[in-house]
Amino acid sequence: MTVHRPGQPGDLPSPELLWARWALLAVLEATTEAEGRGVHRTGHWISGTGLHLDDAGCTWWTLYRSDEGRYVLYGEDESSGVKWHEPRIDMLAGAPGWLPYEKLRDLLEGWELGCVYWYENGSWARAPYPEGLGDDGLHCGMSRFLDREEVLGMLADIDGPVEGQTASELLDAAEGYRLTPVHLEALAADDPARDLPAMRRALAAAGLGAAPLPR
Repeated sequence: MTVHRPGQPGDLPSPELLWARWALLAVLEATTEAEGRGVHRTGHWISGTGLHLDDAGCTWWTLYRSDEGRYVLYGEDESSGVKWHEPRIDMLAGAPGWLPYEKLRDLLEGWELGCVYWYENGSWARAPYPEGLGDDGLHCGMSRFLDREEVLGMLADIDGPVEGQTASELLDAAEGYRLTPVHLEALAADDPARDLPAMRRALAAAGLGAAPLPR
């Protein structure tokens, strides 16, 4: 799947698929130690506000899931020119009222936000961009989740890597929202260094063992 520069709403897959792939990484990377780090955390993880990604360098993102099949994706990649554009771009122009405005406005005031996309009524949307804007960071931030082979590559690169048929089976289960503690127990049996209690907590928070929220 192609991601334009700047991104287009149609570049993003269904939020259920994006959530499933991202959440699988969060589950497999979960540790009790990392849970206590709060904002000083890197990798992929889930918290009460949604799924998070932070590479401790050039990119960070959050995918927030609301009720009734609503989602909001926001974050920043160093490639984004949105927050530096003159005149300033209103990243919340046309946004619905259910977005986490307090959080988003805090990020805007701190010049920490690169773009915002939201999903409701079956489609993604974002604020309009001016002609000539080169990039909003969506390509560098989210393209990793759009190709199945890239996701499998990330599974092979995490601590306690998962490769081959096992990785494919886990990804199938996550995308089908039928990932269960049994899958995690099998991984832990092969690799006792895995933090099974933390992985179970992340799995419960992600909701990958049940049908996805309706669109």
